[in-house]
Parts: sequence; structure tokens; C-alpha cells
Amino acid sequence: MSQTDMIFDPETHLCAKQRWFEDFRIGERYILPSRTVNAANFAAFQLVSGDNHPIHYDVEYCRRRGYAGLLAHGLQVVCFAAAGAGQFPHEVSDSLVAFLEQSSRFLAGVIEGDTLYPALEITELKEQRSTGVITMRATIHNQKRELVLDGMHKYLVKKRG
Repeated sequence: MSQTDMIFDPETHLCAKQRWFEDFRIGERYILPSRTVNAANFAAFQLVSGDNHPIHYDVEYCRRRGYAGLLAHGLQVVCFAAAGAGQFPHEVSDSLVAFLEQSSRFLAGVIEGDTLYPALEITELKEQRSTGVITMRATIHNQKRELVLDGMHKYLVKKRG
């Protein structure tokens, strides 16, 4: 057994350094991985949501209405801005209390084959007694550089012990 194996501790096997409310700053950005919306995304969303409107699942129906392909449901698009796809949840592994709130404005349609580029940016830090609320702007752009979603997330995070 090597020296490294003898000192290995799963408690310290972390993807990021632990952060607490007071460690965050307005303007910090979290770039989430870009992803191309594909048939599997549509099928998974239909399975989870039970949504069965043809605008999301019948390409000919969509074309007759002027869309180039299947139109993604707004809630399906929101999923691409999940903080869990990035670094933030790793940083708050021990300090996150709750995901409090989410809102979204849908500014342009997303069709099958579009590539989405989500990001989160801290816009407000509201201190409380033993916790604080981190507000983030959520944005998603497409491959044409169009802003297709503009929204907000709020997280309740503990202060350092």
C-alpha cells in the first residue's frame, strides 16, 4: 500500500473548496456546459412531465406552424440552467440549505438541434443572521447568440459556523 493510499480520506475527496455565504461576491459567474438539444431530451421531458402536445413531439405539426423542428417546452429549457450542472453545488456541499425560488422569461423558441449556452451570475447577496440568500441571474443563449431564457435563482446558504 502506498503512502497516498494510507492517507486517503473520502471526506476530503472534493471537487471544490467548501464556501459559505460570506465567501461569495456579486458578479461571480458560473458557466454551465453547453448542450445541443436532441431527441433524447424531448423523450425524457415527455416521460417526466407527461406533456403530450404535438408542438413538442410531432415534427410535421411544427412545420405546418412555421417551426423548423420540434419546439422545446419552456420547462424543458429551464432544466438546462440547473446549477447542478456546474461548480456551484460542489462549493456549497456543506452550506446549502435550500433552493428557494426560480423564475424564467422565455424570449425565443428553442428547437431540436439548437445548442444552448447556460450561465449563472450572482446579482444579489442578502445577509441574514446565520444564513444568507444568494440571488443569481440565469441566462441561456443559443448558437445564434440570441438570449432565449432570462431568469433568476435564489439559494439559502449558511454562514461560516
